[in-house]
Amino acid sequence: MTTALLFRDDAYLAETPATVLAVNERGGIELDKTVFYATGGGQPGDAGLLRRADGTTITIGSAIYDPQDRSRVLHVPLEGQSAPQPGEAVTAVLDWERRLKRMRIHTALHLLSVVLPFPVTGGAIGDGDGRLDFDIPEGGLDKVEIAEKLNALIARNAAVTERWITDAELDANPGLVKTMSVQPPRGSGRIRLVAIGDIDLQPCGGTHVRNTAEIGLVAVTDIEKKGKQNRRIRIALA
Repeated sequence: MTTALLFRDDAYLAETPATVLAVNERGGIELDKTVFYATGGGQPGDAGLLRRADGTTITIGSAIYDPQDRSRVLHVPLEGQSAPQPGEAVTAVLDWERRLKRMRIHTALHLLSVVLPFPVTGGAIGDGDGRLDFDIPEGGLDKVEIAEKLNALIARNAAVTERWITDAELDANPGLVKTMSVQPPRGSGRIRLVAIGDIDLQPCGGTHVRNTAEIGLVAVTDIEKKGKQNRRIRIALA
């Protein structure tokens, strides 16, 4: 069985009943369905807990894809947690405050790629902060100016929506992919596109807010030179 990824259809679903399918030799817990985002695309795996029928809980530090089968998600418990049994019914519950911060900053990073329309060479999402690396020729970048443009896009209160296209459709529109080092996952025959109003459209499997208004104000905290043409832009929720 594969893990049903409920966060792809509803990033605001904070918990779900689920059934334990297996527990591997390292303690990773596989469920039949999950609200936990598994580490990927620069976004860390969600933390939270599994609530058992007797009311006790198993604290989950992160979620990852099974290295042997990426159709399965493993929920990684903190050390010292008791292991559930296959077939056991549990409720998977997100650390929602942490997830929401990541959703807000992830959506803001999409908009940052509009403010700076250069190839993206890397990125990372944190708990209320994040960064993108750009292939930018030598030239002045101003933190205040970038922040003003970014917050102006956020203030447009644009809806954030998703739709799916085929691999062939993506191949016919290669300009949709902004990242140089990471390509959208393939194999299922379809690719998830995230649209922010008429501002941005790009493939992404992560979690986002429903409207840019939910991001709030954002500050550009640092601009780093990481190579001859590589610039790292760091942002944070204000």
